[in-house]
Amino acid sequence: MTIAYYSIIVACLLPIVCAGLAKSRGFGRSRREGGYDNHDPRAWLAQQSGWQARANAAQANSFEALPLFIAGVLVAHQLKAPQATVDALALGFLAARAVYIWLYVADKPSLRSLVWFIALGCSVALFFSAR
Repeated sequence: MTIAYYSIIVACLLPIVCAGLAKSRGFGRSRREGGYDNHDPRAWLAQQSGWQARANAAQANSFEALPLFIAGVLVAHQLKAPQATVDALALGFLAARAVYIWLYVADKPSLRSLVWFIALGCSVALFFSAR
C-alpha cells in the first residue's frame, strides 16, 4: 500500500478523534451530574458549548471532507499520477486537517478557514496530479 492509501485510513479516523474530544469532559461522570449520555449521545452533544461544541462541529466537517479526499486519492492512483506527488498531497491534506481541528477547538475562525482551503486544495489537486 502507498502512503496515500494509508492516509485514507488516517483521514477516516480524524472524525473519531474529534468525537472523543467533544465527549471527553463527560467521561467518568454520571448522566445525573452532566456526564456523557451514551443513551442519547446526539442530544447530549447538542447541549455542549465552548470547545466541546467546536470539537463536535470539527467532527462533522471532518466527515464532510472525506469523500472528495478519498476520491482524489483513488483517481490519482487510477490515472497513475507520480506517486511522490500523490503521497505529498495526501500528507498535506492530513497535516492541514489536523491543524484545522486544532484551530477549530482553539476558536481561531479566520486561520481555520484558511487551513480548510489548503486541505480542499490538496484534495482537488489530487485529481489533476496525473498531468
